[in-house]
This record gives sequence, C-alpha cells and structure tokens, in this order.
Amino acid sequence: MSLYFIGKPLAGIFYRFYFRIEVKGQENLPDEGPVLICCNHRSNFDPPLIGISLKRQLSFVAKEELFQVPVLGSILRQVNAFPIKRGTGDRGAIRLALNLLRQGHALLIFPEGTRNHTGDLKKGLSGAGFFALNSNATVIPCAIIGNYKFRAKLTVVFGKPINTAALKEGRVKSSEASSVIMDQIRRLIEAN
Repeated sequence: MSLYFIGKPLAGIFYRFYFRIEVKGQENLPDEGPVLICCNHRSNFDPPLIGISLKRQLSFVAKEELFQVPVLGSILRQVNAFPIKRGTGDRGAIRLALNLLRQGHALLIFPEGTRNHTGDLKKGLSGAGFFALNSNATVIPCAIIGNYKFRAKLTVVFGKPINTAALKEGRVKSSEASSVIMDQIRRLIEAN
C-alpha cells in the first residue's frame, strides 16, 4: 500500500481535528477522467487539504527546492507530488503533467505560482492556461477560504468546469486562459 493511501486518512483526521472544514461543489468534480484543479495558494497546507477534499487520488506539482530537503523529497514523491523548476518553463515537468492528464489523473496546480499570504489574488502565470488549452482535462476552479489557525473555519469550494472548448475555439493565448481561470477563482472567493 502506498504512502498516499495511508497518509490521506491520517491527514484527514488531523485536518478535521485542527480546523473546521467545509467542502462545497464536490458535485462539479468528475469521478474519472482527466481533471485539472486550479486553486489559489495560501499555505503549504493547501495540497493535503485539497487531497482530503476529493474522493479520487490527486497528483500535484511542488517547487523543486522541497525535493532537495532530506526525507521530505522522498515523502513528496510517495504522495504523488513531482518537482517543477519555477520560472524556467521546466519542460520535463510540463511533459509529466500533460502525460498524467492524458492518462486520466486529477492534477492540482496553483496558477499564482507561489504562496500568497495576503489573500489578494495575484495574476495567474501562463502555465495553468497552457495545461487547460493543451489537454482534454476538465478544468475546475477551486478556492480555499479562511486561515490555517486552530479551530478556524476553512472552506474549500470547487467551481463549475470552465468552458475550455470556447477558449480553444477563440485561439486565446495561455496567459489569457490563465486570466479566465483566475477570474473564476476570484468569483468563488467573493461568493463565499
């Protein structure tokens, strides 16, 4: 049994004890097939929070530096994370992400590219738009609302799928598709 399947229920117990978690919009997530979950990024606690909020297994990207930390790098690989060199157009990570989507996996990415402690959304990097335009994945905007403080309420909201067919037909650039994704995340935050 992989560390992912052992770690997910343990993380669920920890998170549900430490925080008051509410998950909305799970009906918007397909049970199978490729799905690209694009979420705001508040904390290092975000990937496990999204993971325990899903019924299906999740893969995610993480900055390369985390994989250089002894023990942590091995753990990250065993829970379906893979490294990306930020700001370089990491072709290996891009190929791996596209392959995961082609194989029908659920992939979590953070369009802002880094944690944002202020809560004010930054401009999305073009990577999210690139994956949305170059895969057949269902693209789901996601918002994490709240603060990671003891017994604080954390809300995870999965929005309705983004119409990527219209984006592809309109021949938009990756950066424009990322802007559409970030707008949807912003709307989820404002509505909740």
